[in-house]
Parts: sequence; C-alpha cells; structure tokens
Amino acid sequence: MSLLDLPVREFLDEVAARGRTPGGGSVAAVVTAVAAGLLAKVARSSGDDWPEAPGIAAQADALCDRAAALAQADADEYEAALRARGDDSEEEGERRDFALGRAFARAAEPPLEIAAIAADVARLSVTVTARGEPALRADAVAAALLAAAAAGAAAELVAVNLTASEADNRVRRARRLAEEAGEAAEEARAALH
Repeated sequence: MSLLDLPVREFLDEVAARGRTPGGGSVAAVVTAVAAGLLAKVARSSGDDWPEAPGIAAQADALCDRAAALAQADADEYEAALRARGDDSEEEGERRDFALGRAFARAAEPPLEIAAIAADVARLSVTVTARGEPALRADAVAAALLAAAAAGAAAELVAVNLTASEADNRVRRARRLAEEAGEAAEEARAALH
C-alpha cells in the first residue's frame, strides 16, 4: 500500500514508528503537497474577484500532485540505498563503492525534486497572497512558510544522501531552491501585513 493510500492517522503512526522510512523526505513531500493544496483552496475561493484564479488553482493542483507522488518515491529510493549499503554481495572495492554511490545518488533525486516543487509553491504563494480572497490570505502565507520549511528539509536530505561537498551542483541547486523558497515566503508574509 502506498503512503498516500493511508488515512492521516496511520500515516502519522508510520512516520513515528520505529524504522527507517517514511522519513524526512516523505514528510517534506506531504508538507509541500498540503501547502499547494492550501493555495488551490484560496484561489478557488477567490474566483469571483480574480479572473486568473481558476488557472492558479489548476497550477497549485498540479504542484500538489507532483509533490504527493514523491512521498512514496522518496521512501522507496532511500530504502533501496540502505539495502545497497547493507548488501554483503561479492562486489568489493571500487565496484561496490560505485554501486553504493549510484544508489545514494538516486536517493537524492526525490528530495531534490521536492525542493524544486516546494520553491514553486512558495513562489506561487506570493501571487495568491496578493490577489486571493482577503479572508484567506493568511492561509496562502502559511502555505509559503510550510513550503519554505519543506524546501529546506529536502535540501538537507540531498546533501546527506550524496555525502558530497558543497561544491556538488545538486547540493548547491537544492540549497539555492531552499533559499528562493524562504525569500518567497518572506515576500508573501510582507504582502499580508
């Protein structure tokens, strides 16, 4: 059963349970999806006064769907990397190191994509905060802050999974996305006040 098929209480129990997954990446994906859902809600509630609202809601829905799918992908790829690390196969030396490096590089892909989607959600929140239904604009800011936190968490997971230096382009990209998400969240917050 996919993580997304679980009732919320069961998902929370899975997160809190002993074990390796679901972990931070899966949670960051779900938080990003929830943030995008909040933006869709605000946009849908703003349709009468904002002609672009249906398009913005559709964009938020697409971001929600993309982020949600990464909850399971992150858990699966991380589990695969951990299995590769624990594999006592006959491969040794450089071949094993190469295989292990590839497994953890694949495990870094979902959090990198989560960071990118979360940054998109945070950027979209600026528009939704400025144009959305006034009574719901605080929800758009909350979405921005949630997305920024998820982007930061995902960026950290990219760095950890790659066990690479700050010079690695993927690590730098993830950190840049997290910074952009944080800046967008602050812009959304400023638009509210």
